[in-house]
Amino acid sequence: MWDAQTLCAVRRGVEPLVALQQLGSALFDTALQMVVKDRCSGGGELNSTMDSRQKAMSDFYMTYNLLAKLTPIVPAIILAKMGDRGWRKVPIFTPLVGYMASRLILLLVIVLGLPIQAMWLGVTLQGLSGGFCSIWAAVMTIVSLRSAEHQRSVMMMRVELLYGLAGLLGSLASGHLFQLYGSSLGQGTVLVGVSLLLYALCLLYAVFLLETSEGGAEVEAAAGGGGIRGNMVNIVLLFAGGVLYDVAVAGAGEILVSFQMKEPLNWNAKQVGYGNASGFLIFLTSFLGVMVMSRWVSDVTLIIIGMLSFASGIYFMAFVTETYMFYLARALMLFALIPTPTMRSILSQQVTGSSYGIVLISFQLSFKVASLAYTPTYTLIYQHTLDWLPGCVFLLSSFITVLGTIPISIVGCRLQLKPANRRIEAG
Repeated sequence: MWDAQTLCAVRRGVEPLVALQQLGSALFDTALQMVVKDRCSGGGELNSTMDSRQKAMSDFYMTYNLLAKLTPIVPAIILAKMGDRGWRKVPIFTPLVGYMASRLILLLVIVLGLPIQAMWLGVTLQGLSGGFCSIWAAVMTIVSLRSAEHQRSVMMMRVELLYGLAGLLGSLASGHLFQLYGSSLGQGTVLVGVSLLLYALCLLYAVFLLETSEGGAEVEAAAGGGGIRGNMVNIVLLFAGGVLYDVAVAGAGEILVSFQMKEPLNWNAKQVGYGNASGFLIFLTSFLGVMVMSRWVSDVTLIIIGMLSFASGIYFMAFVTETYMFYLARALMLFALIPTPTMRSILSQQVTGSSYGIVLISFQLSFKVASLAYTPTYTLIYQHTLDWLPGCVFLLSSFITVLGTIPISIVGCRLQLKPANRRIEAG
């Protein structure tokens, strides 16, 4: 149980910010998905074939996702450097302004009937403000600074859990909110309006209430806990494993949005919300997995377990033809959220506290650079395999995930060769 001091720290820590941000994001994701489906089907016209709708949707998301991943690269680096120089809040509240602009543009698309391509402007503004990679790296930097090394994996997974639970609640509510009308302005206005309000509250919290003072890492460094640092081989191997895993997960996730709208699934707004919620439920199972398994296995073993969990689930997803099969595939991915935060934890242990921000943002941005290759590649493969195996890209993701376990395994072997003084002292 948390005592009063811990609850006070949480109240002014990153946890409320993460919860508000992800609630708003979950509502927005469902709204965008349904608006894109409507616009790409010609507003419901019968002469729009399923294949042409799928091609239009996947083309839209290819451009949207590329903009989302490329535009933040330079701004995020600048914001991370500002954060490492003591301005820890800047990489957090600056992206929130961009998020609000993006949500406002979707609201205008619904209300004024603007073309869906206007969202490309919205996601560009979001990216130029730093985007998700900036705000998430900043959050993880604060968590790293406020936790000791032996607690860091669990602390990061705790924040990931909160992120997932907020996404779960938002996704469950989103399908119902989407069907509400706002002053006869159309479906989605209430949903996007609530999302916009949540981001406004998130911005106010970041500016006026969030505390970014250092804790565990600062104490540990003073005690000489900053020992083995700057191991570039481990850093490179972690980046390689992280990029391969993100290619597999994000590439499959981008196609899954269109896959859900295709026959035989052909989901409506409620089903989309429930499907997204099942993805966020994995945050809970992954957190429980870390809490239980971390007592007996190393961080590297946790990463490999999580990667293999995703590989098996996404392999099964390739053959999904019924909604219940989709949820079975999700169930196999119960530990799929363990790898990335655990990699961040190990990465933070390879550098000093003053470099946390730039290393973690570089890790996040490496995913964005990789998207230059995988986003168009996955889209083209999906479009060319629609008629005979729409889930072909999921098989590709399964293979890439298994490939990604190789550099992570090498990191595990290298870490075993190092003296475990820090972990013994922490115990």
